[in-house]
This record gives sequence, C-alpha cells and structure tokens, in this order.
Amino acid sequence: MCRLSTVAPLPALAAALFAFSSLALAQSWPSRPITIVVSQAVSTAPDFVARTLSVHLAENLKVAVVVDNKGGASGNIGAEYVAKAAPDGYTLFVAPSSLSTNAAVNRKLRFDAVKSFTPILPLAEGLQSLVVSTNSPVKSVKELVALVKAQPGKLFYATPGNGTIHHLIMEQFKLEAGMDLVHVPYKGLTGGVTDLIGGRVNVMFITVAAAVPFVQQGKMRMLAVIMPKRSRLLPDMPTLAEQGYPKVLAGSWYGMLAPAGVPAEIVSRLNSELNAILAEKEVKDSFAKQSLEATGGTPARMAAILQTELDRWRKIADAARITAD
Repeated sequence: MCRLSTVAPLPALAAALFAFSSLALAQSWPSRPITIVVSQAVSTAPDFVARTLSVHLAENLKVAVVVDNKGGASGNIGAEYVAKAAPDGYTLFVAPSSLSTNAAVNRKLRFDAVKSFTPILPLAEGLQSLVVSTNSPVKSVKELVALVKAQPGKLFYATPGNGTIHHLIMEQFKLEAGMDLVHVPYKGLTGGVTDLIGGRVNVMFITVAAAVPFVQQGKMRMLAVIMPKRSRLLPDMPTLAEQGYPKVLAGSWYGMLAPAGVPAEIVSRLNSELNAILAEKEVKDSFAKQSLEATGGTPARMAAILQTELDRWRKIADAARITAD
C-alpha cells in the first residue's frame, strides 16, 4: 500500500528554513558593530557622508558604527568588497555615482552594479560645475563653445581619469555642442586642477565642492552648474540647461547600499533610521557646507537611480567609444 509522505519537499523545506533564519536575523539586528564601507579616500565627499551618518546611526541603534575606507581601482575595490560580503545588515556601502560610470565603461567588473547590491536609500546629491581659469578670456558657456569651434582640435579639457564621470559629461557636452576638444586624463583631480589654473588645459568639469575654494581664491571661473534647475545652494549660478544644453545633466549622487539578499526587515529599519537622520536640520546644514544636498527616499528610488544612471552612461560611453583603461 502506498503511503503519502508528510515530509515537505526539499526545495520547500530549504525555503522555509531560509525564511526562518532571515526573520531571526532581522529580529536580533543589530547586535554587533556595523561597518560602512567607503570606496574613496578619507576626506572625500562619500567619506564625509559616511562619517556624518555613522555618528547618528550609532547613537540611534546603540551599536558601534565604523567607517572603513577601501579605496583603489576607481572605487571598484570597495564596491567589490561589499558585493561579496555577507547579506546580514552589518556591511553597508556609501556608493558614489562613480559606481554607475565605472560599470558603464568597464564590462569586466567582478560584480554587477545593480544585481550585486540591496538598495537602501539615496543619501545626498552634489553639483558638477563647468570651470575655466580666471586667466581665460571665456566668461560664459556661449563664449566657450565659440572659442572651441574657432580652434577645433587645438584646445584641451582635463579629467581625473579615463572613464570618470567628468570624462563622460564632457563627451556628452561635446556631442551636444558639436565641439572638438582634446581629452587630457590625469591620475586624480589635483593634476588637472593645477594645469587648468596654470593655463596648460582650457576647461574641465569639477564638483562644486572642489571648485568653490578656487573660485573664492580668484583662480577659477565657474560658467555653469549641471542640473535641470538652479540649485538652492548656488541660486545665482546659471545651469548648463539654461545656456542651451538641457540634455547635459549630471550630478554627483551618493546612496546607501548593502550586499544583495539583506532581509527586508533590516532594509526597512535602515531606511527609516537614515531618512530620519537626513531630515535633521543639523545634518542638512552640515551637508550644505560641503555643497551637498541631503535627499533620502525609498529603496525603490535608490534602485531606479542605479539602473537609470547605468543605462544613461552606457549609452554615452558607447557613443563616444569610451572604455576603461
């Protein structure tokens, strides 16, 4: 006589055990220190964001929150470290916008910029600006375009490296304006800034946070910020869109991610805690002093930013034939 088994099929049993362990993990979280990984060096914008949030998060969650800088390979070392970490809510990642640009120009990364991570929320936005030296005769975007078109292939633009967001923005700007500018990639921002001020290169994109000290010192002239509408941080500075190039849009965004597979309950708790922190006046003011705007939002919004940015930069990289070094 055949007997019906009362034992659950192995796949169903495994799924039930996984759900149970995830629930148990979520209920006990956090019970030990949390690490926030930054894929850039100390004193950079993502480092500032991580350290500011870590203080408040530690206070609210009653556990230590440690910032771990894992720089190198244009941020890919830190990103890969997080992508391969345990999805238990104890390893977080302040991801910069270079996560999407790196993936757009490098198809051989050992992680997926979207699928390898659990989105938590957007954290902040920074502005990119178009700058020239104060010794340049150029006073506006219109004058810059006219000057370049009068000397095709004879003027130079600087970037902190091939495939960086600064490189991609300028290539998009070149395509939209019909300009022929020569790319000069540097190993980091310092060399490009030095040569711009010294007149050895003619123009570059740079974050507002990095540009402001040089503008205040009378060494740089800012021509535009790159966003759809004027920033409340720089209300008197016109946008590139206002000056005829609405399709050239790019800012520096920062978001909180975790390894793929973090339990939904932990994601929800982190999202709630971090949104509350970002809404505090003290935090907003602190960010504003660094030319950053605290944002916040949902995991779905963070996921949309990642995918949209990746798709957009891949299209531009393909059109300009940009690949990683």
